[in-house]
Parts: sequence; C-alpha cells; structure tokens
Amino acid sequence: MTHKPNSFRLFPMPENWMTYFHQRTPFPQSAPRSPAAPAPDELARAREILQRILFENILPFWHPRVIDSEYGGYRLNHDSHGSWKGPAGKSLVSQSRTLWFFSRLARSEYGEDKYREAAAHGYRFLAGKLWDKKSEGFYWETDPAGEKATKTHKLLYGQAFALYALSEYGNACGDESAIALAGALFSILQRRAHDAASGGYREFFLETWTPASPDMIDYLGMTHSVKSMNTHLHLMEAISNYLRVTGNPDARERLIELIFILSSAVLRKAVGACTDAHMHDWSPCRSQGDMNLPDWSPLRGPELSRVSYGHNIENVWLLIEACNALGISNAPFLDLYHTIFDYSLRHGFDGKRGGFYRSGHINFPADRREKIWWIQAECLLGALMLYRLSPRPVYWACFSKTLDWINNYQVDWVHGEWHAQIDKRGTPAGDKAGEWKCAYHNGRAVLQCLEILESIPEDRSQPAS
Repeated sequence: MTHKPNSFRLFPMPENWMTYFHQRTPFPQSAPRSPAAPAPDELARAREILQRILFENILPFWHPRVIDSEYGGYRLNHDSHGSWKGPAGKSLVSQSRTLWFFSRLARSEYGEDKYREAAAHGYRFLAGKLWDKKSEGFYWETDPAGEKATKTHKLLYGQAFALYALSEYGNACGDESAIALAGALFSILQRRAHDAASGGYREFFLETWTPASPDMIDYLGMTHSVKSMNTHLHLMEAISNYLRVTGNPDARERLIELIFILSSAVLRKAVGACTDAHMHDWSPCRSQGDMNLPDWSPLRGPELSRVSYGHNIENVWLLIEACNALGISNAPFLDLYHTIFDYSLRHGFDGKRGGFYRSGHINFPADRREKIWWIQAECLLGALMLYRLSPRPVYWACFSKTLDWINNYQVDWVHGEWHAQIDKRGTPAGDKAGEWKCAYHNGRAVLQCLEILESIPEDRSQPAS
C-alpha cells in the first residue's frame, strides 16, 4: 500500500508541522547494508563508560539506600537529589521491577551476596504482602508497611512485572518457592484474563477478578474496553523469561501468540510504527467521527495518534528476546525490526546531541522533545541488540551517540542515578525513585549492554588510536 502525502491531513496537524520539512536526523532513512565492526578502541570506550555508570552511578544509589529494613521490600520515594521524602505506598510495579533488578544483578558477573540478599528481601515482601491470599494475584499497591492493600484492582500490567520478577529471582537465587508462585500466577492469568477468541489478554479486573465495567478507568488511565501495546509488551517480556526458566509448554503457546500481536496487530503497517491503544479484537481505537479514516488509522486524539519511540524500540529488542526464548530464528523478522527502528531514528532521534525524544504524531518529527530516562535506556539496549543481530553501521552509531548523551546529560554524576527527564532547554527534573522510577530500565540496559559487547567482534582492520 502506498502512503499518499495528503493522507497526513487525516490527523490533527502538529503545532510544529513545518519542522517535518526541515528537521531530519542525519542518519539515512534506509540503513546501509554493508557491515563494519567497531574498532577495538570503540568497544573498549563503550565498556569503560558503561562500567563507570554501573559502579559509580547506579549501584551506589540503589544499594543499600532503598532497602526498607523496618517494613520489608523497598522504599522508593526519593527526590531529584536522591533524598528520601518519607513513607509512601508500595507499588506492585516498582517493587517487582526492583526485585527483578537485584535478581538480574545477582545472576550477572557482578553478582555478590549482598545483591542476592537484597533480592530475597524484596521477594519476601512481594510474596508475603502484595499477594492476595483470598482471590490470588497481586494487589496494585499496599500501605508503606504492607499491612493494608490500598489499591486492590488487578491490572495485567502489574501482574506481568510480578511474573517477570518471580521467574528471574527464582532462577538467580535458586528459590523454588518463587518458581512455584510464578507458575501459580501464570495459571491465574490464563484462566482469568486470556482472550482465546481474539488473542492476547484482557487487562483490567476488580479485586476478585471480576471484569471491570467498559467505561471504568484503571490506574493507568485506560478502560476495560482497550487492549494496549504497552501491557502486552511487558507480558511478552515476562512470559519470555518464565519460559526460559521453566520450559512450560503453555507459556510457549502464549509467547508465540504474543509475538504475532507485537509484530503485527499493534503495528500501523502503512507507516511502520506501533501505536498503543486497540479494541479487544485488535482493531485500532476510534473516536466519534473517525469512521471515515482508513483501516490503519489509530484514534485521532491527544495521545493515541502518537508514536512513543521508546516503546517502538523496546518492542524490537523484546521481540528478538522472545524469539530467542522460543529457540526460533529472528531472520524472518529482520525487515520488521529495521522498519520500526528506522522510523524512530527518522522522527525521534536527536542527531546533533544524541538520545531520543519522547513522542510525536504519526509521520511527523517529535514534538514532545523532552528526553526521558527510560527511553534512553531502552533505545541504548535496542540499538546494540539490533546491531549484534544485523550489523549495520547506523545502529552502532545510534548506540554510541545515545551512550554519549546518557553519560554527558542523563546521568546525574553529582547526586547519583539518572535524571528522570531533561527538557528541551537542557534542564533536568523529576524524582529519582518512586512508583514508576527504579533501577529496572537503566540497570537492565547497562548490564545487558556490557554482556552484548563481549560478543561483538572487533574490526581488526582499523588500528586502535
């Protein structure tokens, strides 16, 4: 299908629409096909920067600062300088993500007993306080002490992170009880939430796993009538990990299904980008008056007609990981990976300073130009993983420039950790730890990039400087 230029008019014109014709990334629209391995000094420099970020910025901030020795679990409520702001509710998402990070760290070459104990500490709170003993599954949030569930709805977004963390912890620390709890959770998700008719999962339930009413808004601002790319992305991430650890045949079936969804259903094929919100049958969401839009058009509105570059690229590398978990080749998906990644390079990459912007309207450059910490982390890892799979120079260049941006601007070398966001004027803002921010995105990116770099061959034809 040929995308006609005047079809842009089907969407609300961005305020900065003229920049579409002027602000283009210096990277080519179609990446070169001739591979060129990085020189030894380039690989060494990347390793040195990543190790410094890990040992001098990330680890000193998170351990032991966030260990809640009074109530268990992790205390995650720190301001932009890293100072604790006082007791706050304990969220399933951030507790699970932090448990995953300490477990993954324990399994890495940098693992130490203190990190295994930090993981075990988080597991005890997750299993003992956030687990709903009556209805099963996990609550969304408890009070700081874990004595009372303060948000009881069952959102699959949160359940996915619990499954991800439980399988990682059980694998890293050899805790069979965690593997058993992961198996129980996976079974609940299949019974309660899997949509056998249309594929994927229904995402929003009340405490007792009763489906929410269609117009009820969940903790993420979505309704029960919507399936999201974001939730299914993290379900694919979690089930990939669970399958690697357990070999569960039902997990294998669900993972194959999720690969179909994340490689096709969420993709707007006419433009090569993914959008987030879809109806239960995976048709794009529509608003009143949108019925004349073509089939590939998403909802015309303030959020749903936008592309998140971080989710686009995170989808690429999580699809790679899902195929690896299944033991199948990524070769049939390479064109898809190139298409999605190159879209984000064209529209969302800062070719001058490095790093990725937040989002933009379909087929227009980014108009939300702040740089969010998790987007930089996911794009860093995605670029390197795709380069290892398909060694085009454009992906190594993207990795290198993004790493430079992170090292020079996103990392807070004074107070530790990464700035939550840098606005378009270069001003940092945001808390260092909270309901959404922990060591999961950037900690994972740094750990896994260091491992990937060990497998990338050097170009011995280029002398080291």
